Amino acid sequence: MKIIDTHAHYDDRWFDEDRYEVLDRILSDNVLAIINMSVDIPTCEFSLSLTERYKNVFCAVGIHPENIADTPDNYIDILRTLAKNKKAVAIGEIGLDYHYDGYDAERQQEIFENQIKLANELSLPVVIHCRDATEDMMKILHRTTPEKFVVHCYSGSPETAKELLKLGAYISFTGVLTFKNAKKAVHSCEIIPSDRIMLETDSPYMAPVPFRGSRCDSSMMHKTAEKLAEIKGIPTEEAIKICNENAVRFFGLDIKS
Repeated sequence: MKIIDTHAHYDDRWFDEDRYEVLDRILSDNVLAIINMSVDIPTCEFSLSLTERYKNVFCAVGIHPENIADTPDNYIDILRTLAKNKKAVAIGEIGLDYHYDGYDAERQQEIFENQIKLANELSLPVVIHCRDATEDMMKILHRTTPEKFVVHCYSGSPETAKELLKLGAYISFTGVLTFKNAKKAVHSCEIIPSDRIMLETDSPYMAPVPFRGSRCDSSMMHKTAEKLAEIKGIPTEEAIKICNENAVRFFGLDIKS
């Protein structure tokens, strides 16, 4: 059964040598559609170029917290224009990341919140990245709640997941779900309602077992689907069907056969 990858980065340099060969192969094989994420203005433009080349590739436009240093002053105006493309289906990936030394928390929060406001203005869903910044993320989400949002690559606690669900969040899981040390992600997955769960790769990162450590692409996501099905006690095809339906509804996808 073909699967929708709700979060990938085919603009990444890891695909520079064979990007289109990979996309040609997986989209003709077991991948139904892909949402390519952006991390800055240049990747927004590249992501849109991918959507022109492939009918079932869509994109999100946004500025990642690790990429705020080169953000132009008029970034909201630029994003507003880019987001008007019919295949730009979300604002993302955006959020907070306090993992590495030297981060500017105040500036990250400002840009994150401004992009949420833009998404609400345009009635677009938001794709959120959060690393080592859960408390500040929750403060912003309570203050400026997106109309529709997903927290991607979730590996947090069930308690935080419950808080996010109360705000209307969707929760998305990567290949991390298959890792032996991913106990929090598994416990969180157990409590996510079937209408709020999605699957992704975060390609080229987070390759699931047995591909862990290699470059990830969307064809590997079936292994994550198998793990999700195991956790939920349902057949793999049912898990894929549920996640696909959620992705279509969340992003408003017009998928061509």
